[in-house]
Amino acid sequence: MIELRDVTQHYGVRPVVRSVSLRIERGELAVILGPNGMGKSTLLGVMAGVLSPQHGSVVIDGLVRKRDPEEELAIRRRCVYLPDSLWMPEQLTGREYLLAVGRLYDVDAERVMEHADQLLDLFDLKEKGESPISGYSTGQKKKVGLCGALITEAPILLLDEPFSGGLDPAGLLTLKKVFQHHARRKNLTIVMTSPVPELVEEIATRIVILKDGSILAQGSLDDLQRLTQCRGSLGDVLERLIFPETTRKLAEYFQEFPR
Repeated sequence: MIELRDVTQHYGVRPVVRSVSLRIERGELAVILGPNGMGKSTLLGVMAGVLSPQHGSVVIDGLVRKRDPEEELAIRRRCVYLPDSLWMPEQLTGREYLLAVGRLYDVDAERVMEHADQLLDLFDLKEKGESPISGYSTGQKKKVGLCGALITEAPILLLDEPFSGGLDPAGLLTLKKVFQHHARRKNLTIVMTSPVPELVEEIATRIVILKDGSILAQGSLDDLQRLTQCRGSLGDVLERLIFPETTRKLAEYFQEFPR
């Protein structure tokens, strides 16, 4: 369980996250949506403990972030954060990197080796996984980073724009199915950001829409459709919530000039 209690985060004097309260239950696949610059990555960074909020608190499975060193260490064992741009030791092979991450999280050595091979094969990196990361494409590096998050077997994943970074169509499909499986079958809690609703519409069980650092709306797609009286796609719902005036003007224009 992840709970944010009245969290505010500033950059200098500018508030980026404003009095956000949010609760995400175990096994949910939550997506934080909104245009660029609305505070999505900052909010995820606060959840991950990368940023310390000026006000409010973050609670992970009953433990409060930044309150006590032992509590914080326990949270970090349970919670994996993957930023949009991840530094990796490029002299290692992809397989060596995954084995090192697994050891860091105290996953059984034999299990890590087996899981690493399965993940590399799943993401079409079986051969590439034996060569140094320095020779990987942007999309291949993204895949290895995501495999590293999965191999930890941590119960909570915090992922900043996991579908960006040059993933090919096969990689996008694989990632969606893996996320769905882990949330449903393994009760994994996954929180991710995305600026593109179409990529996450079919997998999100909770959608959190940010505007100017505040939560504009949250709930399932059905909840948001009822709120906006829109039975369209998540993209349509997002347009009504974030750009209501533009949506109204377009509707009037199309009504007056249907052809």
